[in-house]
Amino acid sequence: MLSPAGVPTRAPVHPGRFLQRQVLGPLAMSQSQAARVLGVSRRRLHELVQGQRAMSADTAIRCALAFGLPASHWLALQSRYDSFHAWKQLRRGQAAR
Repeated sequence: MLSPAGVPTRAPVHPGRFLQRQVLGPLAMSQSQAARVLGVSRRRLHELVQGQRAMSADTAIRCALAFGLPASHWLALQSRYDSFHAWKQLRRGQAAR
């Protein structure tokens, strides 16, 4: 369901969580292995999977090449996640008035 602004009303999954649950888990791939495949540091991947780092265009392209889901998929997940949290923050600010 979407808000009047076209933003999801329920918290969407962070792209890092999606990566962990829907890609790495089924492949039985550790974060260390995935970091090597993607050509990124373990810390960078760990922060992404923990939801502490956003899915950048660079990482989205790396994931697309490594795992077969288009970069646009990864970036759309990030966009939905960011939009939801921006909407939530805006609503909090309006409620405080």
